[in-house]
Amino acid sequence: MATEGDAVGTVTEEEEICVDVGAKDRHWPVMLDEHLDIEAYAALYTGRTKIRRLLFIADNCGVASMELEALRMAYDEIKTGENTQLFREVVAKIDGRLGPDYGSDNAWADAVDRRAELRKEKLENELKASMTNLIKESIRMAYNDFGDFYYAHGQLGEALKSYVRTRDYCTTSPHIIHMCLNAILVSTEMGHFFNISSYVSLAWQNQDRLDSDSVTISKLHCAAGLADLMGKKYKLAARKFLETGPLVQNNYTEVIALQDIATYGGLCALATFDRAELKSCVIDNFNFRNCLDLVPEIRELINDFYSGRYASCMEHLENLKSNLLLDIHLHDHLKTLYEQIRSKALSQYVHPFVSVDLHMMASAFKTRVTDLEKELEALITNNQIKARIDSQNKILYAQHADQRNSTFQRVLQTESEFDREVRTMLLRASLLKHERNLRKP
Repeated sequence: MATEGDAVGTVTEEEEICVDVGAKDRHWPVMLDEHLDIEAYAALYTGRTKIRRLLFIADNCGVASMELEALRMAYDEIKTGENTQLFREVVAKIDGRLGPDYGSDNAWADAVDRRAELRKEKLENELKASMTNLIKESIRMAYNDFGDFYYAHGQLGEALKSYVRTRDYCTTSPHIIHMCLNAILVSTEMGHFFNISSYVSLAWQNQDRLDSDSVTISKLHCAAGLADLMGKKYKLAARKFLETGPLVQNNYTEVIALQDIATYGGLCALATFDRAELKSCVIDNFNFRNCLDLVPEIRELINDFYSGRYASCMEHLENLKSNLLLDIHLHDHLKTLYEQIRSKALSQYVHPFVSVDLHMMASAFKTRVTDLEKELEALITNNQIKARIDSQNKILYAQHADQRNSTFQRVLQTESEFDREVRTMLLRASLLKHERNLRKP
């Protein structure tokens, strides 16, 4: 708090201030005061999620040049796969704005559809043969191949059905875990995040296999974190992302990047953790700190928040906002997370003091006194801050608990508990002495 030097009054308690971690040179596509580097951003992902993120940017960026760049990259990525339905949707979005090279390639689409029909017929024959022979492993592999086929062609509902059908033919723990990861992947693409928790729990039931597979454990933590984030369970999401660590590396780019783990986990932790949790679970967390090194803006944001440099913290949040709004998972939650982070910053600022000058506090948060007063009024109404505001002199007076009375109450409670425990011990000793205790027959 003392780093800002913007409050007046008596400090009632001292709080530890962490030391900033030195910035390291890392490549991360968040560009402050510039447009998002779409090429660097897209390079973090693979498969269908790369296309979905590019299309999300195209639909939400509001900048024609960025939109066309995202559509161009999505077009090129789709041409490396077999999803002709998505290809036609992207061509319709482009609408000839990228020239003849990015038009409706009917010859390619027809060729892919013909190969798909032949491949599907072959898979059906293989499944019939496996069902006839009643070989579980062959049936499982046949359904799994069907799931891969449908997923590649964008038929996500059929893909999920095929993957789930393999469960009846799984004979080992790795088979069940593989089925769960496939179902999680498709559920994420479909936006059915309520299904993910069930498949994560099913995978955790095979603990014997997971104990020796740290990468799979990290993937499950990522999936559970995403499900909690989309369910607005931000504290649970933060804990899951913090448990992930850097072990997942580039092994889960079809769902999430390591930089996303740092961003999602950091913002959710700031919004929901208290100071002690932020220190022990985030700042002193060696594994998660390696993830934060990939996103120095988030790392500095967390350090500024913990150190009480709220002006710098709010500035980091504002600089990151435009790019984070283009994140497919954070877009709908960013406003809530930002509001919670700011409310916590205001509460943390006034907590150590008996009185605070609103003019200096407004200067610390780079806002107007009238706006700050309204924010504090809302926090006081919601019992997030115990204080009262002197609107005439623009001073906030904290209402701290009577420490002397609280100490006496704790002493009396401790005495009562000790008396009860002693009486219980004496009663038990007396029962044993007079052999009044029940014996097992």
